[in-house]
Amino acid sequence: MQIDWNVKTNWQKIKSHKLGNRMEVSESIQCPFCGQSFEVTIDTSVASQRFTTDCEVCCRPFEVVVECEPGEVLSVEVRT
Repeated sequence: MQIDWNVKTNWQKIKSHKLGNRMEVSESIQCPFCGQSFEVTIDTSVASQRFTTDCEVCCRPFEVVVECEPGEVLSVEVRT
């Protein structure tokens, strides 16, 4: 199962904050297994990212792929 969100929305920019030279943005993602939504923090100073996280409810791991520009998340993809 693959879920792709285009997250170029103004409300996402409101949640961002600057830490030194890094711009971190909180993004809501959804577990592809149980459907639970939760937040992850994305460092937008890294243009392309791929990381594994565990669901906060069912504890199953899944991959998150993110594309960014400084201060802005362009896309978030969740993969099983």
